[in-house]
Amino acid sequence: MPEHMDGLHRDKLVMNYPASWWRNMWREALPSGNGILGASVFGGVQEETVLLNHARLWHWGRKDELPDVSDTLAQTRRLMDEERYSEASWQLADALKGRGYETRLASRFPLAAIKLVMPCGSAFRQYSRTLDMDSGEITVGWLDGAHRYQRKLFVSRADDAVVYEIEGRDEAVVTGEIGLILHPSDRWADTPEFKELERSVETGADEAYAWYAGTNDDGNDFGAVMRVIPEGGRVEAAEGMIRIEGARRVQVLVKVFVLGERSRDWARLKLELAELAACTSYEQLLERHTALHRPLYRSASLILDDEQEDLRSNERLLLDAYEGEAPLALVRKMWAYGRYLFLSGTAAAEEAEPFGLYGLWGGDYRLVWSHNMANENIQMMYWHAHVGGLGELVPTLFRYYEGLMDDFRDNARKLYGCRGIYIPAGSTPGIGVPNQIVPVILNWTGAAGWLARHYDEHFRFTGDLRFLQEMAIPFMREALQFYEDFLVTDEDGLYKMYPSVSPENTPLNFMPMDGKPLAHPMPTAINATMDVAILKELLQHLIEANRTIDGYHEDAQKWSRMLERLPTYRVNKDGAVCEWIHPAFEDRYAHRHLSHLYPVFPGHEVTRESNRSLFGAFESAVRRREIGAQSGWSLAHMASIYARLDDGDSSLDCLNILSRSSLLPNLFTLHNDWRGMGVSMNMPTAPVQLDANMGWVNAVQEMLLQVSPSLVKLLPALPGRWKRGRLADWRFHTGKVSLEWDREAGKFQAELIADRDTDTVVKLPDWVRSCTICGEEMQPSPFGPSYYTLRLKSGSPPVIIKAVPYKS
Repeated sequence: MPEHMDGLHRDKLVMNYPASWWRNMWREALPSGNGILGASVFGGVQEETVLLNHARLWHWGRKDELPDVSDTLAQTRRLMDEERYSEASWQLADALKGRGYETRLASRFPLAAIKLVMPCGSAFRQYSRTLDMDSGEITVGWLDGAHRYQRKLFVSRADDAVVYEIEGRDEAVVTGEIGLILHPSDRWADTPEFKELERSVETGADEAYAWYAGTNDDGNDFGAVMRVIPEGGRVEAAEGMIRIEGARRVQVLVKVFVLGERSRDWARLKLELAELAACTSYEQLLERHTALHRPLYRSASLILDDEQEDLRSNERLLLDAYEGEAPLALVRKMWAYGRYLFLSGTAAAEEAEPFGLYGLWGGDYRLVWSHNMANENIQMMYWHAHVGGLGELVPTLFRYYEGLMDDFRDNARKLYGCRGIYIPAGSTPGIGVPNQIVPVILNWTGAAGWLARHYDEHFRFTGDLRFLQEMAIPFMREALQFYEDFLVTDEDGLYKMYPSVSPENTPLNFMPMDGKPLAHPMPTAINATMDVAILKELLQHLIEANRTIDGYHEDAQKWSRMLERLPTYRVNKDGAVCEWIHPAFEDRYAHRHLSHLYPVFPGHEVTRESNRSLFGAFESAVRRREIGAQSGWSLAHMASIYARLDDGDSSLDCLNILSRSSLLPNLFTLHNDWRGMGVSMNMPTAPVQLDANMGWVNAVQEMLLQVSPSLVKLLPALPGRWKRGRLADWRFHTGKVSLEWDREAGKFQAELIADRDTDTVVKLPDWVRSCTICGEEMQPSPFGPSYYTLRLKSGSPPVIIKAVPYKS
């Protein structure tokens, strides 16, 4: 199979409309980025804005010293033992508020904007804007009378610069003005904070350069320098802008700085830009960039169906989706786009940050929920990475959380009187202390355990023993230390975890009787199913990791005893697994979080193979979740759960609903529908949240390939509509898989190649009844028909499985 299934339009987003959202047009921009520097292109033919963001640019946070309020835990538990749950819920939050604690998370904000104004001679025709995901290049083109104009831009991985070119075709010439400005705020323009920022801004220009800087609230400068290189025509500087008249082509290069000092960094960047401009053309710069960008983008590939190039624009694809089913071209483009956003929005470099909810493309100064949220969102953004060949970008996630460990240790001690670490759900760079002082967030203790799953997965995919010994095991040990001190036992000798929260849900019997809408009325309970599942998984991973490094036998014995004391999951009268194991709390199906399904997804504890009856109870739980209570990201999460349930049609239907409810024309995903359509949360605002873009990638991958430590499932949840397709270079823990299928022609072929010696079980699709195998030893598995035990050896040729489906 080819390394990359190429296509003229398959890897392009084509749009026939400019960004059109009222005022906040950055929401519909086309994004480019190198993982550290991001550029959002929006506007029209007369005025175009390129918004610049940098991974390390945050402001308006506040970090207070965390007071020691650990004595409240005993009071909280006493009240809960007396069944005064609502009162108990607020004990910790009220104690912090009573001590004047007011930590506030920082927000990403725009570094600057490139502002371009060009006169129009006639009304535009044939307007289009395009993003080539294979290169990261954005192109805007139109006709003005008889003259064609084109603007192109990308953010270079090789040269850490924005590269922008404006050209006229057919004897057209470029006239206009360009410069760097402070991006105006739609919501914060009259606040003292923004006014102070605005006063700090300084701009300037001469015939070759424009420069810009502002001062952040930490006293450091940030800014940019622009180099303008016209081909022909005349250039002059005026009022901080560069005016161009009659040029055949204009090349613009921009470099930025953060955490700096303006005069020093302006001088430095001018020298760098002069050197860059002297020896390279736009085409050469693009070639250097794509040499680094393309291997990441092409690290895995997918084709659904065998159609030739799909020429439909985003707008047309979305209109088709509104009929009820997302076109295959949209499904596949969303898979590719999520990967593109991820590799453009984070990087392996030290300067990079984990992928955030806005990527590197936020356009306001206090973005809604722009922090790193670890009770669902940041995990979702990384689920897809290893299977899709982007595992090299994952360590940035660990580096971020490792940098906050001192805060996390302090949190555990001062909030709960425990050793180990307590990770607050929300954090931003440098602020790892609690910040959202409400019970639904503050009383949840599972973030460290959930993040530990990502450490374990990274080891399984890389086999990096040094990472396991020096990072994964120490992190998991500290996460477990917290539980060792936090857990108590009940009268049956089983662990009782309390306070315990199932993010971000409230038990039905504690919802307001008057029906008044409250976000989180009383979320604090006992033995939330998710909390128990996270602890169980953490113990199992530590036991196995300890065995891998031949660690202490006494530790393994202690952890095994802890496993035996965990309570079992409970099933309610509807046959659904309960969200809270303790019987005092009733299930509430009208909620977006699906936390209690953790043992099925993202975990692998409960499978059809391991416990068919309990597996059915988890299936009942997800089917009872109300669709009107979902969000964009929860629909993506639900799609992955249905895939784990081997129900590809329901999984795809979640993506269909997402495409109709929470998808912008530039294919950014939103937190919710805001139009009252009844298929996702009814909120008047709809924040951009790119977690659902990543969740879409993972859901598609889960439908086609499921990977666990001992089982690799090929096409486990293939939707009926996906009759044929190909994928190449997807990863399982110890190797790669490529496969091709055609249900109608009765064809199936898979190739598996090992990076490390492997014994595993491979499950073929149920419709495959006979197969021929070329390669290593493969035997029937005790799991039953369609399961095969496979031995793979590193360095050996691929194992090729050719199968013919059973036909009645």
